[in-house]
Amino acid sequence: MSAPTTKKPTVTEREARQVAEAAREQDWRKPSFAKELFLGRFRLDLIHPHPLPADEDVRRGEEFLARLRDFCETKIDSARIEREARIPDEVVAGLKEIGALGMKIDTKYGGLGLTQVYYNRALSLVGSANPAVGALLSAHQSIGVPQPLKIFGTQEQKDAFLPRCARTDISAFLLTEPDVGSDPARLATTAVRDGDDYVLDGVKLWTTNGVVADLLVVMARVPKSPEGKGGITAFVVEAAAEGITVENRNAFMGLRGIENGVTRFHQVRVPAANRIGPEGAGLKIALTTLNTGRLSLPAMCVGAGKWCLKIAREWSGAREQWGKPVALHEAVGSKISFIAATTFALEAVVDLSSQMADENRNDIRIEAALAKLFGSEMSCLMADELVQIRGGRGFETAESLAARGERAVPAEQLLRDLRINRIFEGSTEIMHLLIAREAVDAHLSVAGDLIDPDKSLQDKAKAGANAGVFYAKWLPKLVAGPGQLPTSYADFKHGVDLSPHLRYVERHSRKLARSTFYAMSRWQGRMETKQGFLGRIVDIGAELFAMSAVCVRAELMRSQGDHGREAYQLADAFCRQSRVRVDELFTRLWSNTDDLDRKVVKGVLGGSYEWLEKGIVDPSGDGPWIADATPGPSRHENVRRPFE
Repeated sequence: MSAPTTKKPTVTEREARQVAEAAREQDWRKPSFAKELFLGRFRLDLIHPHPLPADEDVRRGEEFLARLRDFCETKIDSARIEREARIPDEVVAGLKEIGALGMKIDTKYGGLGLTQVYYNRALSLVGSANPAVGALLSAHQSIGVPQPLKIFGTQEQKDAFLPRCARTDISAFLLTEPDVGSDPARLATTAVRDGDDYVLDGVKLWTTNGVVADLLVVMARVPKSPEGKGGITAFVVEAAAEGITVENRNAFMGLRGIENGVTRFHQVRVPAANRIGPEGAGLKIALTTLNTGRLSLPAMCVGAGKWCLKIAREWSGAREQWGKPVALHEAVGSKISFIAATTFALEAVVDLSSQMADENRNDIRIEAALAKLFGSEMSCLMADELVQIRGGRGFETAESLAARGERAVPAEQLLRDLRINRIFEGSTEIMHLLIAREAVDAHLSVAGDLIDPDKSLQDKAKAGANAGVFYAKWLPKLVAGPGQLPTSYADFKHGVDLSPHLRYVERHSRKLARSTFYAMSRWQGRMETKQGFLGRIVDIGAELFAMSAVCVRAELMRSQGDHGREAYQLADAFCRQSRVRVDELFTRLWSNTDDLDRKVVKGVLGGSYEWLEKGIVDPSGDGPWIADATPGPSRHENVRRPFE
């Protein structure tokens, strides 16, 4: 067996992009509403009528939600978790007892077999009780051992591990390293083949559930050998295995009960039978797992929005200013309207995406990513507005409020807890790039060689011919469409008329596609460096998707006689608010400070503005910016603390 490498992989930008490109799912075997939207094709038929769950799925889901609600109301003390920065063992034991560890695991392995819709509703509920508990369950099931095994595991692996995950064992997902975040091509943890085992060496950072986990999914780099092609590979690892040390339990500004740590592997032997998929498939497994796993985060954002609305309604009706409730003052009322409309929209997006995932008729990789992006950004805005509505009480802790005799409303805690969502499971900036790559996939498929500087003139000529055929058919369709006909989507008019919003989506879907085409023509191979432009393109797509989802949801609720009139009102309010944002984003596609910003950044890095930093003291402590992660034995006490 060769010794573990101590040198971090040196990777160029181009090589890093190639690794990421090789890991993404290349083909589109199923239709995708969001993909079509970015191409200027408003396929309302893919989401309307709104898909519905089967009656049996509803029955089982509602029965579990009832048990979970009782548990959340009687067993979860959120104030205690915040105060002690730890989820009590008895809470986790209770979650195991009601089957919450196995919500997404098939019944034949001892799980509950809930649909994605009801799994997300359960996370929304438990996350409202305490976000750290929601994070524990989500990390265990959405990205931990159960999900990758469900998709890529062998039958033997499923039989061995899924019953444990369903009832007793908590799992964690270990990808990030001290010097490796969204650039997995530089992954330094190694797994070297030695007979029937692999030997793991390396350090993993921000291992959610890693402090308490029983089972780990670990991503490691396997050197190429006669036994396999090597590459980034996924393994199921026993957390109690010899050579594993949890060196630190990390603490954060929010989610204070989260069990997140630093885990070191030193000569850890893992049976080859625990490898998930073939060598080199690890990153693809991770990305595929996240396709639906990302829906858990916006699901908890839905719960946060609902709580924001409840507190805003109750407080702003009770608090008077200048002779009337503060809610009736326009400056406050606009914030409440934003919270109500956006909560409705976020629930519409998550439920629609989840039901499409359950039906498995559509490819929802873009929809799930848009839901994560939209939910994480909008929930932070809603929490911030709630703090503003509450005024000084919003900035005050719940414990302090209670100490002086007022209702203990943890508004500031929610703001802190939600902030991580813009970073978790792909930061907003990375989500912009990921979604943009999928959104322009059709263009790169036909014109990729044309803008690739490494391709020969012959390849470019062939690509040019193919592109000419594609664009000759595609571009004329972007000129006109149903969005220009006043009678289009008339079945969305019931008291409140939502049809103008759907026509707006159709027109601006085509405008979005034209803008993307123009940008590719203008920048060609430099398109991937225009991250500001790509981010705005994606944000426009997210708003258009959300507008579509709220209209379809409102019509579903109307047809079922379930608050249809109010749903139409909320949908109308959201669409009008969203259209203001979309119009601004379109303006900023071409009128922005991106070029100037790049010059300023170069000046900052070059020291041109260091004079601006004078007149302060820096309270930061000493130490390196990035901790040393050289493989080797641990010098720390093992702080692993599995739940009793």
